[in-house]
Amino acid sequence: MSQTSTFLIELQYLPPIEYFVAIVQHDVLLVEACENYQKQTYRNRCYIKGANNIQILSIPVEKGSQKKTTKEVKINYSNNWPMQHWRSIQSAYGKAPFFEFYAYYLEPVYYQKFTYLFDFNLKLLTICLQILQIKTKLEFTADYKRKYPNKNIKDARSGILPANRTLSSTYSNFDTYQQVFGKQFAQNLSIIDLIFCLGPEASISLAQCVKN
Repeated sequence: MSQTSTFLIELQYLPPIEYFVAIVQHDVLLVEACENYQKQTYRNRCYIKGANNIQILSIPVEKGSQKKTTKEVKINYSNNWPMQHWRSIQSAYGKAPFFEFYAYYLEPVYYQKFTYLFDFNLKLLTICLQILQIKTKLEFTADYKRKYPNKNIKDARSGILPANRTLSSTYSNFDTYQQVFGKQFAQNLSIIDLIFCLGPEASISLAQCVKN
Protein backbone atom coordinates (compact mmCIF):
# COMPACT_ATOMS: atom_id res chain seq x y z
CA MET A 1 0.00 0.00 0.00
CA SER A 2 1.50 3.31 -1.09
CA GLN A 3 1.96 6.08 1.47
CA THR A 4 0.17 9.39 1.20
CA SER A 5 2.29 12.17 -0.29
CA THR A 6 1.84 15.69 1.08
CA PHE A 7 2.76 19.08 -0.37
CA LEU A 8 3.35 21.72 2.32
CA ILE A 9 3.29 25.38 1.31
CA GLU A 10 1.91 28.78 2.34
CA LEU A 11 -1.21 30.35 0.85
CA GLN A 12 -0.52 32.64 -2.09
CA TYR A 13 -2.55 35.21 -4.01
CA LEU A 14 -3.72 33.56 -7.26
CA PRO A 15 -0.51 31.49 -7.26
CA PRO A 16 1.76 30.87 -10.26
CA ILE A 17 1.29 27.80 -12.43
CA GLU A 18 4.14 25.89 -10.75
CA TYR A 19 2.19 25.96 -7.47
CA PHE A 20 -0.52 23.87 -9.13
CA VAL A 21 1.95 21.66 -11.00
CA ALA A 22 3.24 20.65 -7.57
CA ILE A 23 -0.24 20.20 -6.07
CA VAL A 24 -1.39 17.68 -8.70
CA GLN A 25 1.62 15.49 -7.90
CA HIS A 26 0.50 14.97 -4.30
CA ASP A 27 -2.41 13.45 -2.39
CA VAL A 28 -2.65 16.22 0.21
CA LEU A 29 -2.12 19.98 0.05
CA LEU A 30 -1.04 21.04 3.54
CA VAL A 31 -1.40 24.80 3.90
CA GLU A 32 0.93 26.49 6.39
CA ALA A 33 -1.40 28.47 8.62
CA CYS A 34 0.90 29.25 11.55
CA GLU A 35 3.97 30.86 9.98
CA ASN A 36 5.04 34.46 10.43
CA TYR A 37 4.05 36.62 7.47
CA GLN A 38 6.77 37.47 4.93
CA LYS A 39 6.84 40.43 2.56
CA GLN A 40 7.97 40.48 -1.09
CA THR A 41 6.44 37.05 -1.79
CA TYR A 42 3.44 35.57 -3.59
CA ARG A 43 1.51 35.75 -0.32
CA ASN A 44 0.11 39.11 -1.41
CA ARG A 45 1.07 39.42 -5.07
CA CYS A 46 0.56 37.74 -8.41
CA TYR A 47 1.78 38.20 -11.98
CA ILE A 48 -0.47 38.57 -15.03
CA LYS A 49 0.22 39.48 -18.66
CA GLY A 50 -1.45 42.53 -20.14
CA ALA A 51 -1.06 44.59 -23.28
CA ASN A 52 2.05 46.22 -21.82
CA ASN A 53 3.67 42.92 -20.80
CA ILE A 54 3.97 41.60 -17.23
CA GLN A 55 1.94 43.32 -14.52
CA ILE A 56 2.19 42.80 -10.77
CA LEU A 57 -0.96 42.90 -8.68
CA SER A 58 -0.15 43.51 -5.03
CA ILE A 59 -2.57 43.44 -2.10
CA PRO A 60 -1.78 46.08 0.54
CA VAL A 61 -1.70 44.82 4.12
CA GLU A 62 -1.82 46.62 7.44
CA LYS A 63 1.42 47.87 9.00
CA GLY A 64 3.22 45.56 11.37
CA SER A 65 2.19 42.44 9.45
CA GLN A 66 5.66 40.92 9.57
CA LYS A 67 5.30 40.55 13.33
CA LYS A 68 2.09 38.55 12.99
CA THR A 69 1.21 35.03 11.95
CA THR A 70 -0.11 34.71 8.43
CA LYS A 71 -3.68 34.17 9.64
CA GLU A 72 -3.57 37.44 11.59
CA VAL A 73 -2.53 39.65 8.67
CA LYS A 74 -5.26 42.14 7.82
CA ILE A 75 -5.90 43.60 4.38
CA ASN A 76 -5.59 47.37 3.98
CA TYR A 77 -8.56 48.89 2.15
CA SER A 78 -7.43 52.54 2.29
CA ASN A 79 -7.51 52.50 -1.49
CA ASN A 80 -9.89 50.60 -3.72
CA TRP A 81 -7.39 47.92 -4.74
CA PRO A 82 -10.04 45.18 -5.30
CA MET A 83 -11.62 47.20 -8.10
CA GLN A 84 -8.18 48.10 -9.48
CA HIS A 85 -7.09 44.46 -9.49
CA TRP A 86 -10.25 43.22 -11.14
CA ARG A 87 -10.10 45.92 -13.80
CA SER A 88 -6.50 44.94 -14.52
CA ILE A 89 -7.51 41.28 -14.80
CA GLN A 90 -10.42 42.21 -17.06
CA SER A 91 -8.16 44.35 -19.24
CA ALA A 92 -5.55 41.58 -19.49
CA TYR A 93 -7.91 38.67 -20.13
CA GLY A 94 -11.20 40.15 -21.34
CA LYS A 95 -10.46 38.82 -24.83
CA ALA A 96 -9.20 35.43 -23.63
CA PRO A 97 -11.30 32.51 -24.95
CA PHE A 98 -12.63 31.47 -21.54
CA PHE A 99 -12.69 34.75 -19.63
CA GLU A 100 -16.44 35.29 -19.53
CA PHE A 101 -17.12 31.77 -18.29
CA TYR A 102 -14.60 31.70 -15.42
CA ALA A 103 -14.85 35.38 -14.48
CA TYR A 104 -18.32 34.45 -13.22
CA TYR A 105 -16.69 32.49 -10.38
CA LEU A 106 -13.82 34.83 -9.55
CA GLU A 107 -15.22 38.35 -9.85
CA PRO A 108 -17.64 38.14 -6.90
CA VAL A 109 -14.72 37.46 -4.54
CA TYR A 110 -13.40 40.95 -5.25
CA TYR A 111 -16.67 42.46 -4.05
CA GLN A 112 -16.48 40.72 -0.68
CA LYS A 113 -14.55 42.66 1.92
CA PHE A 114 -12.37 40.05 3.60
CA THR A 115 -10.71 41.17 6.82
CA TYR A 116 -7.80 38.75 6.58
CA LEU A 117 -5.46 38.05 3.67
CA PHE A 118 -5.49 34.34 4.54
CA ASP A 119 -9.24 34.08 4.03
CA PHE A 120 -9.18 36.01 0.76
CA ASN A 121 -6.36 33.85 -0.66
CA LEU A 122 -8.05 30.66 0.52
CA LYS A 123 -11.31 31.57 -1.18
CA LEU A 124 -9.56 32.18 -4.50
CA LEU A 125 -7.46 29.03 -4.17
CA THR A 126 -10.54 26.92 -3.48
CA ILE A 127 -12.24 28.27 -6.60
CA CYS A 128 -9.17 27.62 -8.76
CA LEU A 129 -8.90 24.05 -7.47
CA GLN A 130 -12.56 23.50 -8.33
CA ILE A 131 -12.18 24.99 -11.81
CA LEU A 132 -9.17 22.77 -12.47
CA GLN A 133 -10.97 19.75 -10.99
CA ILE A 134 -8.02 19.03 -8.71
CA LYS A 135 -9.00 16.41 -6.14
CA THR A 136 -5.99 16.83 -3.85
CA LYS A 137 -7.18 16.93 -0.23
CA LEU A 138 -6.82 20.31 1.48
CA GLU A 139 -5.54 20.45 5.08
CA PHE A 140 -4.01 23.08 7.39
CA THR A 141 -1.15 23.03 9.88
CA ALA A 142 -2.16 23.21 13.54
CA ASP A 143 1.16 24.64 14.72
CA TYR A 144 4.45 25.79 13.25
CA LYS A 145 7.27 23.31 12.74
CA ARG A 146 10.58 24.50 11.37
CA LYS A 147 11.26 21.09 9.85
CA TYR A 148 9.09 18.10 9.01
CA PRO A 149 10.95 14.81 9.44
CA ASN A 150 8.32 12.86 7.52
CA LYS A 151 9.90 12.06 4.14
CA ASN A 152 6.45 11.93 2.54
CA ILE A 153 5.98 15.66 3.16
CA LYS A 154 7.41 17.91 0.45
CA ASP A 155 8.19 21.14 2.32
CA ALA A 156 7.98 23.98 -0.20
CA ARG A 157 7.34 26.81 2.24
CA SER A 158 8.87 30.00 0.84
CA GLY A 159 10.26 27.85 -1.97
CA ILE A 160 8.14 29.32 -4.75
CA LEU A 161 9.16 32.96 -4.98
CA PRO A 162 8.80 35.84 -7.45
CA ALA A 163 12.60 36.09 -7.59
CA ASN A 164 12.90 32.74 -9.36
CA ARG A 165 9.61 32.84 -11.24
CA THR A 166 11.13 31.68 -14.56
CA LEU A 167 13.85 29.44 -13.14
CA SER A 168 11.83 26.87 -11.23
CA SER A 169 12.70 23.23 -11.83
CA THR A 170 9.11 22.33 -10.90
CA TYR A 171 7.86 24.38 -13.83
CA SER A 172 10.60 23.57 -16.35
CA ASN A 173 8.61 20.90 -18.23
CA PHE A 174 5.52 23.02 -18.70
CA ASP A 175 4.48 23.51 -22.34
CA THR A 176 3.80 26.91 -23.86
CA TYR A 177 0.28 27.90 -24.84
CA GLN A 178 -1.37 30.75 -26.72
CA GLN A 179 -1.56 33.85 -24.52
CA VAL A 180 -3.70 36.93 -25.18
CA PHE A 181 -0.99 39.51 -25.78
CA GLY A 182 2.40 39.39 -27.47
CA LYS A 183 4.27 36.79 -29.48
CA GLN A 184 6.82 36.00 -26.77
CA PHE A 185 5.55 33.51 -24.20
CA ALA A 186 5.60 34.73 -20.59
CA GLN A 187 6.46 31.92 -18.23
CA ASN A 188 4.90 30.87 -14.94
CA LEU A 189 2.26 33.54 -14.58
CA SER A 190 -0.70 33.39 -12.22
CA ILE A 191 -2.87 30.32 -12.66
CA ILE A 192 -5.64 32.56 -14.03
CA ASP A 193 -3.54 33.10 -17.16
CA LEU A 194 -3.73 29.37 -17.84
CA ILE A 195 -7.40 29.11 -16.87
CA PHE A 196 -8.62 32.02 -19.00
CA CYS A 197 -6.52 30.99 -22.01
CA LEU A 198 -7.08 27.23 -22.02
CA GLY A 199 -10.29 26.66 -20.11
CA PRO A 200 -10.98 22.94 -19.60
CA GLU A 201 -7.62 22.06 -21.16
CA ALA A 202 -5.80 23.82 -18.30
CA SER A 203 -6.09 20.74 -16.10
CA ILE A 204 -4.80 18.59 -18.97
CA SER A 205 -1.73 20.80 -19.29
CA LEU A 206 -0.97 20.40 -15.60
CA ALA A 207 -1.29 16.63 -15.84
CA GLN A 208 0.93 16.47 -18.92
CA CYS A 209 3.61 18.44 -17.15
CA VAL A 210 3.68 15.80 -14.42
CA LYS A 211 4.03 13.01 -16.99
CA ASN A 212 6.95 14.81 -18.64
